[in-house]
Amino acid sequence: MELLQILKSLELGKISTSKAKKLLALYSVKKIEDLAKFDVGRKIRRGVPEVVFAQNKQLVDLKKILLSVFPKSDCIVVSRINKDHYKKIITFSKKNKIKIKTGRNTTSILFFKKLQMLGGKVGILTAGTSDIGIAEEARLMCEAMGCKCITSYDVGIAGLHRVFPIIKKMISEEVDVIIVVAGMEGALASVVSSLVDIPVIGVPSSVGYGYGAKGVAALASMLQSCTLGLSVVNIDNGIGAGAFAANVANRVAMGRAMS
Repeated sequence: MELLQILKSLELGKISTSKAKKLLALYSVKKIEDLAKFDVGRKIRRGVPEVVFAQNKQLVDLKKILLSVFPKSDCIVVSRINKDHYKKIITFSKKNKIKIKTGRNTTSILFFKKLQMLGGKVGILTAGTSDIGIAEEARLMCEAMGCKCITSYDVGIAGLHRVFPIIKKMISEEVDVIIVVAGMEGALASVVSSLVDIPVIGVPSSVGYGYGAKGVAALASMLQSCTLGLSVVNIDNGIGAGAFAANVANRVAMGRAMS
């Protein structure tokens, strides 16, 4: 039984409170064979859609997941799809009339039936072009959660003048939060945080080499930042950054609408 059916049946007195409670408990988790268990109530409870980490998953299992989830969910983000499966899963989604949004330099995909814009605005910056894939993961997550995204890539501190025009644009567009993806020493996040009066989320990327390779230096630098208003997620965690940013932005948008 679908969620609205359960609530309607309870309202009309067709089922008891205890029966409704049991049905809601069953509704909240969907089991797909012995493959996966989905928290289908997460979007209603937290505003965050279901996310599937596809790395090392078999193509046949991804197909089962998509077909099983969509009767109860309007969107799902599948991250880090194996490159050999990427084009095949796109073809599969088209055959099954599942809409998709893809990103640059990433195999993550947003699958959806309908996206509802909630009014939140998120700015997304990268220090270099090598960071774009992680930024695009964050963008897809934000869009899954109903946010408008304003992006600008390759504005790192090696050419600091590049960042000022886009910061000016984001201020004029009244973005609610900014995601900054940076590898190497990760300094861009601190610079941006020092220039704006909104939350900044730093995403250290695994771009870099030498002593602080694989994002270690960028993570340490962002965590050690002396600028206030900067929060930091784990290395390459574009999905987590997008979810947090969208939650913040949608809360701000809700406040605007109520004022």
